[in-house]
Amino acid sequence: MENTYEIVSCDLNAQNAQSVVFETGILAEQASGAVTVRSGDSVVFAAVVASKEPKEGNDFLPLTVDYIEKAYAAGKIPGGFFKREGRATTKEILSSRLIDRPLRPMFPKNYHNDLQVAVYVLSYDKVNPVDILAINAASAAFMISEVPIVDAVAAVRVGKIDGQLVINPSPASLENSTIDMTVAGTEQAITMVESGSSEVSEEELIEALGFAHENIKKLAHAQKELASRCGKEKTVVPEPAPEPECEEVVDTLMDDLRDTLNTAEKTARVEKLRLLNENLAIRLNEKLGEEVGTEKLNAAHAILENRLQAEMRRMILQEGRRIDGRRVFDIRPITCYAGILPRTHGSAIFKRGQTQSLGICTLGANADSQVIDGLDDETKKRFILHYNFPPFSTGECKPMRGPGRREIGHGALAERALSKVIPPESEFPYTIRVVSEIMSSNGSSSMASVCSGCLALMDAGVPIKAPVAGIAMGLIKEGDSFTVLSDILGDEDHFGDMDFKVAGTEHGVNALQMDIKIIGVTLDIMRTALRQARDGRMYILGKMTEVLSEPRKSLSQYAPRIVTLNINPDKIKNVIGPGGKMIRKITEDSGAQIEVTDDGKVVIMSPDAAANDKAVELIHQVTDEAEVGKIYIGTVKRIMNFGAFVEILPGIEGLVHISQLENRRVNKVEDVVNIGDEVKVKCIEIDAQGRVNLSRKAAFEDSQAE
Repeated sequence: MENTYEIVSCDLNAQNAQSVVFETGILAEQASGAVTVRSGDSVVFAAVVASKEPKEGNDFLPLTVDYIEKAYAAGKIPGGFFKREGRATTKEILSSRLIDRPLRPMFPKNYHNDLQVAVYVLSYDKVNPVDILAINAASAAFMISEVPIVDAVAAVRVGKIDGQLVINPSPASLENSTIDMTVAGTEQAITMVESGSSEVSEEELIEALGFAHENIKKLAHAQKELASRCGKEKTVVPEPAPEPECEEVVDTLMDDLRDTLNTAEKTARVEKLRLLNENLAIRLNEKLGEEVGTEKLNAAHAILENRLQAEMRRMILQEGRRIDGRRVFDIRPITCYAGILPRTHGSAIFKRGQTQSLGICTLGANADSQVIDGLDDETKKRFILHYNFPPFSTGECKPMRGPGRREIGHGALAERALSKVIPPESEFPYTIRVVSEIMSSNGSSSMASVCSGCLALMDAGVPIKAPVAGIAMGLIKEGDSFTVLSDILGDEDHFGDMDFKVAGTEHGVNALQMDIKIIGVTLDIMRTALRQARDGRMYILGKMTEVLSEPRKSLSQYAPRIVTLNINPDKIKNVIGPGGKMIRKITEDSGAQIEVTDDGKVVIMSPDAAANDKAVELIHQVTDEAEVGKIYIGTVKRIMNFGAFVEILPGIEGLVHISQLENRRVNKVEDVVNIGDEVKVKCIEIDAQGRVNLSRKAAFEDSQAE
């Protein structure tokens, strides 16, 4: 049966009277729900499909999101041999995460059916952001489907340009924005934030969040309007049958459970939890028999997990005490070291509690920049941060393969935090790569990466604007009561309601990321979390600056030295030479690496300063212009009756008139010079036609005067 065609339009509080249009009933009629969303000439399509029944043993929500930017959307043909879209790019992975994160809390706790979301960018006008439309499209597709989504999720991007908040700014205008914030939420509350900013205050961020939510309400209302017209009847999710016998067994283990939660050290706590689960299986078999006990074990584990969560939350809300003994605003012990690896350009260790990051900084040339080729115009990225999370960091045995979506997301967050303090290329002409190797993890590893990465940059001598630190905040909320936790542990993230990461300098916030497990949080909760995060950030910055208060004055002896020259673009051919012959010769003779851009910028790079100096000299030789009053050692190239033509610079010849050869009358040029002779000459004139006139006599007189 064909889907019913419906269309709903929504106008946002935008300076350009921005309109967002939701449409369904034309594409993908066999999907559970399919919607296209359009703004301007940007069009995004989303289809969702749900399995009829959950897989046996599923105790989680198996939600998969695939966001795909089709090259044809921007009038492009994909590169590569196959000329078709390949594996997901970093941008597509990060956009898939943006869609997944606000949607995941919106499904009933006991709904475990497989869910797949496919999002295609069908048309892109390079003005209206397609990743924002994708979040709205995915939510709308769920809203009209039979999938029991709790509420509509809408999203907007907020910029702050020339002091004014702007909704869904174009990528070009974001280059001049002090805030780049993606916000998702329902009509009642905010559910996700992803933000980069230029050391802005916490109050500015709260203002931007409020502005975003006003527009989110309109988009969420439009989705509900669409669902009211053509939405399918929602699947009823049955409540799990009560398991009183399992609950009785779990109740007998409450003393052991409390003892486990009162064990501060993670490894010891994990071991006690393992023994607790073993004891649960033994007591279950004793009470119900081995066959029934084995059958009920998963249900008993779920009850035990719920009791662990409830007890941990009770300890925090009622006693103000956390499982490692800290108060809610306490930061774990911090240790930092810088300059620990002898041959890297910069290195540091940052350890907070049982979370440890090894940060390494490498400096390279412009050619080492990462080329970003997507729907927008091709760009180069000169600051890169990569985050690695090996299984040994949590004491586990797993295959070590390429980075997963989580690693790419954490790396992007840390990169966003540090990118705001990287010096411009005009001041520091290096490509900069930072790698965070997580050596041990017990929560907040992405924020530890910010801290170790910052110290590694300073150890490498990168003149960053200011030191940056990061902290992860948590939330425990029951009814109207809530407690914000500073520097959360892994278990507090697992059993809590919010993961709220904030990174910045002493002057303001550079990056912000919020994910929640409840339906939403209010601006008051976020204001409290930001205020508490600032206190924690200042404390961490103090610990970092005790180790390294400012960037080192000089680069590592193993780091490349870069010298930049600007030459006349017309002289580029002199540096390159026929078929690249000249630039290869300069490279071989000097030992330096040389890059030349179309605007006449020459970048010379080598760890050896002498090699750079030699390359500069050679480049000057082939690009310098003749200068009146300057003395040159030239080679006689041609002889005429009236004088000799002398090459003073590569490709530049000047005439030494016969009258300028000697301080006496010369009858014949060959009486003084011959072809191939090296002679000292002075440039005495460059006429209106650019012809160079030289004098051997004047050079001789200057030498005598000296």
